[in-house]
Amino acid sequence: MILLVGGDSEIGEATDRFLTAQARPVATTTRRPERVSADRPLLDLVAPLDVWEPPAGTRSACIFAAVARLAACAADPAGTAHINVTQTLTLIERLIARDIQVLFLSTNQVFDGTTPKVSADAAACPVSEYGRQKAQVEAALREHMRRGAPAAILRLAKVVSRGMPLIDGWTTALSSGRPVRAFHDMTLAPTPTKIVSAAIGTLLDDRASGIYQLTGPRDVTYAELGRFVACHLDVDPAQVTEISALETGLPEGATPRHTTLDSSLLRDRYCLEVPDVWEVIEGVITAIKERTQAATIG
Repeated sequence: MILLVGGDSEIGEATDRFLTAQARPVATTTRRPERVSADRPLLDLVAPLDVWEPPAGTRSACIFAAVARLAACAADPAGTAHINVTQTLTLIERLIARDIQVLFLSTNQVFDGTTPKVSADAAACPVSEYGRQKAQVEAALREHMRRGAPAAILRLAKVVSRGMPLIDGWTTALSSGRPVRAFHDMTLAPTPTKIVSAAIGTLLDDRASGIYQLTGPRDVTYAELGRFVACHLDVDPAQVTEISALETGLPEGATPRHTTLDSSLLRDRYCLEVPDVWEVIEGVITAIKERTQAATIG
């Protein structure tokens, strides 16, 4: 059985749906008592893990759970490190001690964003507190891997769902003739949730070890993204006003120049690759249109 730790997250829920659709046995932890069920055990990384046990039959586990907001980590380094580092490492050690394959989801934030398509074996150089916390867990997990533990790391950047709220909001506003604002100095290399879910399932099935990375092949700015959405809707791209992310008080590390990671290992070993950015975004816009039309008909 596959255990998804932190299934309340967007990526966790998407992976749960993906694996369930393939009729694969899966359990998903939740930190919300009201959501607990037979296949949704309770696990809150705020609480002690001394007596916590994975569900019977667990062979592999993917760790989604984390405090991932950069601002929250910057505002409370000690409190968020308790969850993102101390408790996460305790959980990993308990899983590895039971010979359960561990896949730890990490981030492009372990790098400073000065280099595009940064290599998986490049030295960590985080700028944000969140990146520093993830880098600490990576370092400890690499030690486990060097000792032969069944473990792997998957680094991600911007993961987008088919209902991406930002584009959904822009679509509504632009279609109504209202302007939108978009950062000219913040970039993204979007990766669809379905490809992330496929990568997670593949790495767990293969009991893979090592460091893997998965992002879109190139970065675009949010301003470019906004103009693309406008053109796709046949509205004047001048409705998209460019603004500076640096001037809005975002936390340190929030605006790396590059977010792409070298994803060639997943491509070469497992034939997993993210399409070009505009193909990904077209899919998001199409899904939003279909959902809007269905709601109108309904």
